[in-house]
Amino acid sequence: MTPENLLKQIDFIKEIDKLKYIQRKTKLFNSDRNENDAEHSWHLALMAIVLTEHSNKSIDLLKVIKMVLIHDIVEIDAGDTFIYDTQKNHSNTDEERLAAKRIFGLLPTAQAEELIAIWEEFEAGETDEAKFAKAMDRLEPLLQNTSNEGGTWTEFDVSYEKVHQKKSVIKEGSAQIWDFAEQLINESVENGILKK
Repeated sequence: MTPENLLKQIDFIKEIDKLKYIQRKTKLFNSDRNENDAEHSWHLALMAIVLTEHSNKSIDLLKVIKMVLIHDIVEIDAGDTFIYDTQKNHSNTDEERLAAKRIFGLLPTAQAEELIAIWEEFEAGETDEAKFAKAMDRLEPLLQNTSNEGGTWTEFDVSYEKVHQKKSVIKEGSAQIWDFAEQLINESVENGILKK
């Protein structure tokens, strides 16, 4: 007889496969294909591993990896909210909380509680781990847009001020990476792929 915990975990594993179908606005590097949420999460996890030495503070890397791997799972129910959306605020919503409760709730209780707590910690953005995870989340699409001649900035007529404001969160997790990111933003203006 199969243990109940294993059956619940398998149900969760099947459910999160849906993340592969959630399309983001950003496109892959040097590409016209949209990235999906699963690709985004995988990329952030590797970025965290590679860039961890640039964190402002000493961090629990495993927790950061967990954060970036699960942070968008709620979008299976709630959908992707474009960071520059002018209609819907890109912050934690009741809809996302309900999604977290439902999806993580498929797991055995202890695992569900752990992942919900990690997801909430990421959303709050107050711990050193959450700040670094959010830095990764903001850096990846910046790199994508600069590789795609402005990408979503051009497509959705996003201004320098808006990009600078949204990306400045990076400095909370890594001042070094923010210096690099800000330079990229300024170069994007100089190169005519971001409007000032």
